[in-house]
Amino acid sequence: MNPDLNKLNPYPFEKLNQLKQGITPPNNLPHIPLSIGEPKHPAPEFVKQSIISSLDKLAVYPVTRGLPELRQSIAEWLTHRFTLQKVDSETQVLPVNGTREALFAFAQAVVDRSPNALVLSPNPFYQIYEGAALLAGATPYFLNCTVDTNFAPDFNAVLPEVWDKCQLIYLCTPGNPTGAVLDISTLQKLIKLADKHDFIIASDECYSEIYGDESNPPPGLLQACTKMQRDDYDRCVVFHSLSKRSNLPGLRSGFVAGDAIVLQSFLRYRTYHGSAMPVTTQLASVSAWNDEQHVKENRDKYREKFQVFQQVLGDILPLDIPEAGFYLWANTEPANKGSDEDFARELFAQQHVTVLPGRYLGRTNEGENPGENRIRMALVTSVSECREAAERIRQFVCS
Repeated sequence: MNPDLNKLNPYPFEKLNQLKQGITPPNNLPHIPLSIGEPKHPAPEFVKQSIISSLDKLAVYPVTRGLPELRQSIAEWLTHRFTLQKVDSETQVLPVNGTREALFAFAQAVVDRSPNALVLSPNPFYQIYEGAALLAGATPYFLNCTVDTNFAPDFNAVLPEVWDKCQLIYLCTPGNPTGAVLDISTLQKLIKLADKHDFIIASDECYSEIYGDESNPPPGLLQACTKMQRDDYDRCVVFHSLSKRSNLPGLRSGFVAGDAIVLQSFLRYRTYHGSAMPVTTQLASVSAWNDEQHVKENRDKYREKFQVFQQVLGDILPLDIPEAGFYLWANTEPANKGSDEDFARELFAQQHVTVLPGRYLGRTNEGENPGENRIRMALVTSVSECREAAERIRQFVCS
């Protein structure tokens, strides 16, 4: 067996299941899960109809680089959404089976297995970044995201010798779990660092379409490139998905876009990897990327749920409404219920509500785990269930 498999940490939800073992919650209270970021809003009807109308395409082998019409719809969406000058659908776009698969595979394709190779990522983080680095033969290097840094990595604090060893940096903007958004100037500083130290930037932007202010959508890495007159997107790639944007987590459809030279190598890797997206899925994806109305309606629902939590819990539990994303990254210390693990375990035991202890999303780095004494709550269920969950959490905190 690959010995690097032994370096992988248990997934956060494995730890959560262990935490809940042996607990029998009240059977008169239906379970409300707020732990997993799985959208529960209905999938768009027109996407379902597209799948039905193209079922005959199940008899067709797909090609890894995707249908021209899918790549074109993605290029047009990117250009419009991020005010780009141009995106070449032939060379700068590659469909993928959801961002999870692509984020992991990307490190395997781009990391040179030298003994001192580093892969940088935020901390706390989406655990795929760490696993991808380890199985690519690199060492993960974490950048703490705390209140003091506005929940974003402090790139200015990274030493030059660390940048010299960096081969790949994962960004997550808007952030999971914090909802923090990196601004254009910060992204441009990082691009300049990539030029100087020769590393690749992989920006996970799968939460970019869930935000509070309709007049101020989160910027993206390619947008920062365009403002620098860099339409080749040198060293820069972005990852997007229909899972959160369009409530289609089961479709497993997303894309990678950016540097054509990097994507050419990534396409070669994925061709051997056998990661072609089914034609039926591709055609359904075209219809989703071509429509924005359902995305706006989706944002409206999340705004309503954030308002519900703020109304019910705001006076007893500090809740900073994030700039983007659908998570609440709540500080549990004012509740006086022990650690984040204690809070999550007892909330489940008393109120049958599941939240994720923040420490499971972070690593101890520089003497601290930035996730400790925080919980992540995913506001993915219905408005009524979110209200019920908030009221149960209030009862738990006040007990």
